[in-house]
Amino acid sequence: MLIAALFATALSLNGTQAPSPAESIQIPDQPELTTIIAARDTVLFTTMFDRCEPAVLADLVTDDLEFYHDRGGLTATRTAFVDGYAKSCEAAKAPDAYRSRRELVPGTIRVYAIPRVGAVEEGSHLFYERQGVGPEQLVGRARFSVLWRLEGDQWRLARAFSIDHAPASE
Repeated sequence: MLIAALFATALSLNGTQAPSPAESIQIPDQPELTTIIAARDTVLFTTMFDRCEPAVLADLVTDDLEFYHDRGGLTATRTAFVDGYAKSCEAAKAPDAYRSRRELVPGTIRVYAIPRVGAVEEGSHLFYERQGVGPEQLVGRARFSVLWRLEGDQWRLARAFSIDHAPASE
């Protein structure tokens, strides 16, 4: 705790420089912050799993996005992320294609303010799949940590860690 306090103090003692634009960012207090981030989470995952809208996804993420996945590795940049998404969307249009759905596990979301940047969201989610018009099945679970960066008045996904993927039975 003392180390964290000393680190925060050192960061705040940066001389008499004029505030940067990032220093003027006002992060809402709890519980408003959690409400905002939960809504962004819903928009992000609804876009990714329920619709095929690459342009909408592109507006939800930062140019310098970094997405870390414990099975797929790193996807860096908005362009790479959105292009990969667009390809998977097109593949999902086939009549017998697999389609996925993500569900946030109730009560698992936690949101932490990051001064002058945005917020970190953590939680757990479940994944469901169906082939074509077949029955949906619970197929897996995972945890996630996301950095939402406040850019102007827009909250955008900047960093994501999608981890601890496992079959639903574990």
